[in-house]
Amino acid sequence: MTKSEKPAMPEDTRRDFPHFAHIPTRWMDNDVYGHLNNVVYYSYFDTVINRWLIAEAGLDIKKGATVGLCVESKCRFLRTIAFPEDVDAGLRIENLGASSVRWGVGIFRRGSEELCAIGYFVHVFVDRAMKPAKLTPEMRKVMERLVRR
Repeated sequence: MTKSEKPAMPEDTRRDFPHFAHIPTRWMDNDVYGHLNNVVYYSYFDTVINRWLIAEAGLDIKKGATVGLCVESKCRFLRTIAFPEDVDAGLRIENLGASSVRWGVGIFRRGSEELCAIGYFVHVFVDRAMKPAKLTPEMRKVMERLVRR
């Protein structure tokens, strides 16, 4: 790619994400440049995924036999967001393996159709002894509702 070439903008829309979580921004999320700091987006990824896992897939983060570890993540920033704007974090599953999940996350301004950031987050599920653990049939069935390829 030459300096004059720009990567294509993603064509993802709200319709590409079957689940959304409203997440308020906080004053401390802004950086010195007046917009959300890049690390905040990763916390939104973590929040929408783990809220969904706990509420919908029955993940017990305190006493459950299975733990999800993030082994890879990426975020592409498209448009700025700043406090006091709130966000809608869209969630989908892009790949569902035996013991791993690649989540796709889209970040939108609250109520807006404009995609502000997009990325992914890969979970590998392990037992408490840190050995790979297959997804339970119950968890897998619930996760299949979010699969979009």
